[in-house]
Amino acid sequence: MKFGKKYRASLEEVDVKKGYDPASAMANVVATAKAKFDESIELHVRLGVDPRQADQQVRGTVVLPNGTGKKVKVLVIAKGEKADAATAAGADIVGAEEIIQKIISDNFLDFDVCITSPDMMGQMGRVARILGPKGLMPSPKSGTVTMDVAKAVKDAKAGKVEYRLDKTAIIHCPIGKKSFGQEKLLENYNTLMDAIVKAKPAAAKGVYIKSVTLASTMGPGIKVVHRI
Repeated sequence: MKFGKKYRASLEEVDVKKGYDPASAMANVVATAKAKFDESIELHVRLGVDPRQADQQVRGTVVLPNGTGKKVKVLVIAKGEKADAATAAGADIVGAEEIIQKIISDNFLDFDVCITSPDMMGQMGRVARILGPKGLMPSPKSGTVTMDVAKAVKDAKAGKVEYRLDKTAIIHCPIGKKSFGQEKLLENYNTLMDAIVKAKPAAAKGVYIKSVTLASTMGPGIKVVHRI
């Protein structure tokens, strides 16, 4: 595989086989993000769990103290006072049955987060096959099915992220942009890692955090030595 000039230059600045402490790793990932655009910084965590087992799933949400750097477009499906509260909280799109129908008829997916009140979940089943594969289907576990839709909207706008184990037992999650700088990115990193550690399933045995890697959109992966 051939790599670009900037990527090769970044590789020369770090030892990709070495494990760095979180602060040094973050400094390196920022320094090696050499693209002309504001690269995203992502955290990749391999866990010592079996994702095939229901009692070893790792999933949750956390509000990053410095946000993600991404402007989040929020859709709220609710009625009455909850719809009014969602609008007041800053939701971009608010509606009920008409929005559900638009998703079905027009394949409307112009939003990043979908939040709904529990009383609307009976109708949300009609769009589960459309929203589910896109990761947009509301669920109580992610806090997107809630009576307090206003708080959910504010959290989403503030930088709430969902971390979730994939089929290979790895969590992939954005923690900000290069422009945040090392200090703010490290705060986000620590907040997310603390949440992942606390989410350790009771059924998990042996080493829980197997490996941690930080990487920018176009840069090399930097190994992190994370001690619990």
